[in-house]
Amino acid sequence: MRHILTTSIFSMILAGCSATSQQSVSTFYDYQLYSPQATPINVHQLPESIKSADVILIGEWHTHSGIHRFQTDFLKSLSQQSNTIALSMEQFTRDKQAVVNEYLSGRIGEQMLIKNGNAWPNYESDYRPLIELAKSKNLDVIAANAPKPIVRCIGKEGMGYLSKLTPKERTFIAENIDTSSTPYKEKFMGSMHHGTLEQSENQYAAQVTWDETMAESITEYLKENPGNTVLHIAGKFHTEQGLGIKASILKRNPNLNVIVITPTHGMNTDIGQDFRLSVLELPIRYVQLENRKAAYQDLRVRNEALTCR
Repeated sequence: MRHILTTSIFSMILAGCSATSQQSVSTFYDYQLYSPQATPINVHQLPESIKSADVILIGEWHTHSGIHRFQTDFLKSLSQQSNTIALSMEQFTRDKQAVVNEYLSGRIGEQMLIKNGNAWPNYESDYRPLIELAKSKNLDVIAANAPKPIVRCIGKEGMGYLSKLTPKERTFIAENIDTSSTPYKEKFMGSMHHGTLEQSENQYAAQVTWDETMAESITEYLKENPGNTVLHIAGKFHTEQGLGIKASILKRNPNLNVIVITPTHGMNTDIGQDFRLSVLELPIRYVQLENRKAAYQDLRVRNEALTCR
């Protein structure tokens, strides 16, 4: 009887531990992290498979409250266990690194960061918590991305546009940009629905310029700061299934341990060996086909009106 009672109590304790490690995802503020083997992970008790990584890529649906909450909770958890964490962001570009540094050191205020750093429109609601946490912990912040005006012109004119850049402007873009055929390129081309083949090639050149620049920013930081861990925030397409940024990082340094955390709205989506971040699916952007077509047309008109030197 004593053995049965002890076993029952032990089972209840295990059940309680399991319950505390798995959260209910029922609102847009909720999330649950899973290992590639679908084991629930408590963000406050990260496993060694995450803590031992050199680079952690967190993909996001921009403006998703649950994902942004997770990013801050995750960075907080990492920073409590190590003081060698750096935050890397798609949302700031290389040419604005000095502005980011000025803000982190207290030489300018937030409004000047937003204005002079070309912060994203949703900075105050979604990225402020990350920057403020990094600032309070004295963490490095890497403005990792390529400047949008340059990338947009690559999307319009192709890689030949790089020859028009000044030597200083060229440093804001990755030295090596690979536009050859890869699984990532096949995936990107499969997502394109409009325009000529040349236009699609130019758009891919723009996309991979982002990936290569962010990857180079991360690997160059780690060269200068060996032993540090980089947590990088970027759009889901740039990171999922080991394509995009991860593949670009490993081309530069195949010895790095890079893991990917990919948001999904269910457990059935195939994301390869990525860690899974379960969140609610974003609302449907357009129900009527004509509204979706109008949005694409507006984007096409803006791209055609773009002036590049």
